[in-house]
Amino acid sequence: MTANIDFNRHPCFNAKVKGQYGRVHLPVAPKCNIQCNYCNRKYDCVNESRPGVTSTVLSPEQALYYMGKVLEKEPRISVAGIAGPGDPFANSDATLETMRLIRNTYPETLLCLASNGMNLAPHVPELAEIGVSHVTVTVNGIDPDVTKNIYSWVRDGKVLYRGRQGAELLLARQIRSIEKLKQYGITVKINTIVIPGINDHHIIEVARAMKKLGVDLLNCMAMFPNADTVFEDVPEPS
Repeated sequence: MTANIDFNRHPCFNAKVKGQYGRVHLPVAPKCNIQCNYCNRKYDCVNESRPGVTSTVLSPEQALYYMGKVLEKEPRISVAGIAGPGDPFANSDATLETMRLIRNTYPETLLCLASNGMNLAPHVPELAEIGVSHVTVTVNGIDPDVTKNIYSWVRDGKVLYRGRQGAELLLARQIRSIEKLKQYGITVKINTIVIPGINDHHIIEVARAMKKLGVDLLNCMAMFPNADTVFEDVPEPS
């Protein structure tokens, strides 16, 4: 299914092609299964998208139509990605249907997505079968005593977990997701949001742990303070 795809055309993973190729964001995933203390749901997920930008949520069929219109105007778009506005796997049916529609209609397009990793692992075999080649997972810490301060809650099915219990569950799911992605040969990037006074002392430990898991790229992102969030008064890293 991916035999004719040039995987080097992803500008987020290959700096040499920035400016030559581009990515389109398909906002088909409104729901989320965690609450980050820097996240305001009025806007796209700051783990992957530009801060303060709001997307209209599309159905898979609308996303396919939108993809076609984008390619008409800019044929250099090489990548279709799902990064929100919530998490792709809190909306797994819409995510997977969209990926299949794009793959079947535009077979040379690279497919990628960005996730918090909470509910990603069970879907990795299907992602590989569809031909999703690049996945970004946001990992803000590998110590639950650090990350318990970053998330208000984590939801598994209908159950909400808070504090250290939620942080432990999320970390375990993230590690399992990364391991499975690498097992299936999918390129993995880690996004780490740097939050002053919360996890900025912990970034080296994250990098070491991700290296051991075999991830391909680590991207540190400065936290952008959002209004009406727990971290709205936390300054951006200097």
